[in-house]
Amino acid sequence: MRGIHPFRLAASRRGRPAGTVPAQIAATAIGGLALIAASRGVLTGSAAGTAAAMAAFLLVCGAALGAMRRGYPHDRIGGCNVVTLLRAGLVCALLMPLVAGRPAGWAVAGVAGLALVLDGLDGRLARRSGLASRFGARFDIEVDAALALVLALHVIAGTAVGAEILVLGLTRYAFEAAGLVWPWLRADLPDRRWRKAICVIQIVTLILLQTPLPPRDLAIDLARLAAVLLAASFAVDVAWLYRHRP
Repeated sequence: MRGIHPFRLAASRRGRPAGTVPAQIAATAIGGLALIAASRGVLTGSAAGTAAAMAAFLLVCGAALGAMRRGYPHDRIGGCNVVTLLRAGLVCALLMPLVAGRPAGWAVAGVAGLALVLDGLDGRLARRSGLASRFGARFDIEVDAALALVLALHVIAGTAVGAEILVLGLTRYAFEAAGLVWPWLRADLPDRRWRKAICVIQIVTLILLQTPLPPRDLAIDLARLAAVLLAASFAVDVAWLYRHRP
């Protein structure tokens, strides 16, 4: 996992994406739509929910292509970005049970678990293929953040855990919003293993809370513990950025 914090991966721009990149994005979009349709056999969904998930995924694909046009340095998207796009498709598929009013459950946990497992693959593929980029790192972060938010919404709608779970789903977006007010918050952060570990704890906790395994009180305690760890992680980063501000 490359983490949910907005660190940036330095990469030189060696040119704009060639014409093959839009075609590759389009081909991956078709695969992602098929993945969402197939997920309906596992997740509880409706026609409206499926349409919403597919529309959200197409918006993600369009945004990815726009970002690549603005600064992607390679002439192909590579397996790394294909995996990240398909992970985005899985996140969008998780919207179907929400729209259908059937949140949480084992199926949601399973799909989210697959998205988490794939998160360990895209970074490895990027490094192995020489396709690491600032875009790829940021795109991975956005998918992780969206997964956390969608899972938090499932927890609120389908379990006994209260709105405090939104700390796990919205903290990263609050950090980004704060960066619009205080630009020094948008500076690069050094890579830290403990930050990545907390990100994994965040997602694993959210996945576990989709299931009936933890009793009510334990589920609430787990949510609060993960929220404290995540908040502390952001606090450490904010303090570091403040000390190193221009």
